Amino acid sequence: MQFEFLPHTADAKFRAYGKTLEEKFANAALAMFSIIVNTKEVEPKIKKQVKVEANDEKSLLYNWLEELLFLVDTQEFMLNNVENIKIEKKEKFILEATFVGDKYKEKYEILGGIKAATYNEMEITDEYVQVVVDI
Repeated sequence: MQFEFLPHTADAKFRAYGKTLEEKFANAALAMFSIIVNTKEVEPKIKKQVKVEANDEKSLLYNWLEELLFLVDTQEFMLNNVENIKIEKKEKFILEATFVGDKYKEKYEILGGIKAATYNEMEITDEYVQVVVDI
């Protein structure tokens, strides 16, 4: 299982699973994006190289998801998949990856919108990462 949605009163809450931290972060991006569009229908036409940094893992997860939302808002980017994701701990946590997807261009049915990722109820465990997004 890549991810699952959990009950939440006002926003959307999900857990993303994976064997590695990288896989959990990639699945978190897919979970979040599945609120917006059916990611399986998005054509893998465009690749966006991304790099985010943070002082801790929770901030890294937040920055990662916010970077994706920034691409949605500024470039109408729709996510299909995440490739080549790598997380390193140096002086800071550094995440580099490739978002694969397409531009919206009224081509895809929009299922919902996300205002922002939040730190509310955020968890990072050996088994999953949990996130609540403001919808």
